[in-house]
Amino acid sequence: LAGPAHVTGGGGGGRRSRGVAMASGPCLRYCCCGEREGRSPEELTILGETHEEEDEILPRKDYESLDYDKCINEPYLEVLETLDNKKVRRCEVVKWILVFSIGACTGLVGLFIDYFVHLFSDLKYQIIGKSVDDCSERGCLALSLLELLAFNMGFVFLASLFVLIEPVAAGSGIPEIKCYLNGVKIPGIVRLRTLVCKAVGVLFCVAGGLFVGKEGPMIHSGAVVGAGLPQFQSITFHKIQFNFPYFRSDRDKRDFVSAGAAAGVAAAFGAPIGGTLFSLEEGSSFWNQALTWKVLFCSMSAAFTLNLFRSGIRYGSWGSFQLPGLLNFGEFKCADGDKKCHLWTAVDLAFFILMGVIGGLLGAMFNCLNRRLAKYRMRNVHPKAKFVRILESLLVAMVTTMVVFIASMTLGECRDIPSQQHSNNTALQLSERTVNSSIKTFFCPNQTYNDMATLFFNPQETAILQLFHQDGTFSPVTLSIFFVLYFLLACWTYGVSVPSGLFVPSLLCGAAYGRLVANVLKTFIGMTHIYSGTFALVGAAAFLGGVVRMTISLTVILIESTNEITYGLPIMVTLMVAKWTGDFFNKGIYDLHVDLRGVPLLEWETEAEMDKLTASDIMEPNLTYVYPHTRIQSLVSILRTTAHHAYPVVTENRGNEKEFMKGNILISNNIKFKKSSILTRAGEQRKRSQSMKSYPSSELRNMCDELVTTEVAENGEDMLQQMLERRHPPYPNLYPDQSPSEEWTMEERFRPLTFHGLILRSQLVTLLVRGVCYSETQSSSTQPRLSYLEMTEDYPRYPDVHDLDLTLLNPRMIVDITPYMNPCPYTVSPNTHVSQVFNLFRTMGLRHLPVVNAVGEIVGIITRHNLSHDFLSMKLRQHNMTM
Repeated sequence: LAGPAHVTGGGGGGRRSRGVAMASGPCLRYCCCGEREGRSPEELTILGETHEEEDEILPRKDYESLDYDKCINEPYLEVLETLDNKKVRRCEVVKWILVFSIGACTGLVGLFIDYFVHLFSDLKYQIIGKSVDDCSERGCLALSLLELLAFNMGFVFLASLFVLIEPVAAGSGIPEIKCYLNGVKIPGIVRLRTLVCKAVGVLFCVAGGLFVGKEGPMIHSGAVVGAGLPQFQSITFHKIQFNFPYFRSDRDKRDFVSAGAAAGVAAAFGAPIGGTLFSLEEGSSFWNQALTWKVLFCSMSAAFTLNLFRSGIRYGSWGSFQLPGLLNFGEFKCADGDKKCHLWTAVDLAFFILMGVIGGLLGAMFNCLNRRLAKYRMRNVHPKAKFVRILESLLVAMVTTMVVFIASMTLGECRDIPSQQHSNNTALQLSERTVNSSIKTFFCPNQTYNDMATLFFNPQETAILQLFHQDGTFSPVTLSIFFVLYFLLACWTYGVSVPSGLFVPSLLCGAAYGRLVANVLKTFIGMTHIYSGTFALVGAAAFLGGVVRMTISLTVILIESTNEITYGLPIMVTLMVAKWTGDFFNKGIYDLHVDLRGVPLLEWETEAEMDKLTASDIMEPNLTYVYPHTRIQSLVSILRTTAHHAYPVVTENRGNEKEFMKGNILISNNIKFKKSSILTRAGEQRKRSQSMKSYPSSELRNMCDELVTTEVAENGEDMLQQMLERRHPPYPNLYPDQSPSEEWTMEERFRPLTFHGLILRSQLVTLLVRGVCYSETQSSSTQPRLSYLEMTEDYPRYPDVHDLDLTLLNPRMIVDITPYMNPCPYTVSPNTHVSQVFNLFRTMGLRHLPVVNAVGEIVGIITRHNLSHDFLSMKLRQHNMTM
């Protein structure tokens, strides 16, 4: 019922039946198994529940959900009472300032990565280029290969060390950020240490020659900046802490993380609008209109900051804004004297559609191979010692380096260097100068260049520019070999324990495929009018779309990167066809890795046939609950024996309440709370009836009085009360020695419980830590009151129940939790259909959804695990078998 200590995203589970007994078993096994402490969520998942027939990794309760819903308790209401328009405007101004700061800091992170990548890459290629030129004449090319191996393996080794420091820094980080914005908390994903390891690790990876990109990790880095900057404190560096009490909730942090992720895209591609759409399409599950403008402003500030500093550092012209992003595709223009040349025509659109189909097939193949490799790593690499991951990274670096060197030396063709064409367009001249200066003459005679070495011995961004704008031809054989080698090595590399992005490798692989198609059309079909750069761009879009399955945001990102609006239609059509083709076989690469981690990600909507199910079919009926007034001893027992993150606050429906009230102040308080709630509801009915002018208020008042009287009179004769003929100890779970066990009868397990609200685990622990309680001889009004700031002071790392000093707690003291519970959470009826439950849960960003019947009794609870696709499919199969 509960796994390790950090398990579960919800609060359903156990006191009615065998929850405590079942929860303690896995917890004890986890505590005793010391080797599991350092393992990542992926390892815990793969070592856990696996479906043998389909070999699928099923969602487990290894992840905690985020609290996106507001807790409307008394401390929060006190804050609302003090709010006025002046404070609201001040808070809004602070938000705008923070959004700009997040964008600027994300741009500076991109500047840091780009500067050192260029520094290390230029140093490496300068030394290796000189060595190759010298050894080509003296016959010592083996020495050049050893030098290249030393550079690349040294850089990759350093990158692997940073991943050992923070394992979450591995990969692109986009699946993890997507999960975070969907409402799943992955430990350590937005910490400052993760940002440092990610940024430093990815620059060593790219400089080390691995087929990875720095653009994907930029999105993760921006999200970390967005999560940490508004908090003004760091868990990693404890000295970084300022008294800034605002935005201390998951709801506010989610908005800033959305802005940071969009800023990462804007800095990577120079595409602020594309970044905003990326955050909306691929990331955020919960969006509001006010957030859109802030996210766009954050993206603009990131692109502005990066462009300002890169242009100033690279060209010395501060304020010229010549380099909008880390990846720039250059300007697509035909030569001035070629009047027959067109960027694309209507005839070409048919070829673009066909390229989209092939790109979708290639992307599906890439995802399938990478998924198999990831599952192999999770079974055979991750469970072993950590140095095995470093050895795998070094093996990939060694094989990649040897393939690059040998393929350039033996498989490349020597071609004549094209003559430079003069153009009146300054930007085009700059692009041509960059392309022609990066031509490599390795292993070729004078006045010729090696087309394979030109693609392999350049940074990946430069190789993309070569395929987009190089006037000289790349032979079909060279492009075919390059595509196959790059496809296989990039597939092997993505998933290794280093920070790695997938955008640039996919673009480069697709650009080679598109340029190959253009060469075939020109050479064998005679379509000499086509522009090769357009086909390279469409091929890049087709392959990238087939791998990641993005549509709207990727279209805008590519249009902004090319600065050519006429490419909108071909890019959009190609991406749509590639997505539809790839979806026929499997999911996108990021969704596949989310599934492999067993994260219960909520899709946009459920399948139509899921509406056969209702809330009662999927809810968790075994509840761990607390009473409005509960002893400290009982609260500690509940918190230590369960791993749930929320508990329903209930009172029991009993007919002989007066008898139980004698001599027990604790039971008396709970029954009085129930009575006051009933009278409050009756009073609300009277006020409502008095305000209705359509009917005589006196008649309605009499009706309400009769209904309330009847309810109280018949309370003891309720049908569910017939199950309670046998007398039970009053409120047994208030005393640990009388906790529910397997000896409970069916009647005891399913006694009717009136629902009053929800209380979070973190709130209960905070109350215990701060000594919020009262004595049996005192009234609950003597209990200390905590403010909203005191309740949220420890966010996001609330104290743990196991850190409590039990010697400072009096177990007989009573805690009145009613001021701190959420008395009005969203609830659903047991007969609510799954589609309605799903839409409510997802759009409102809920963490727990109680199921309450018509008479106000809680019958179960729903968390995101109950709404995951695998869980719903299992329940649907059971439903169909029953029918």
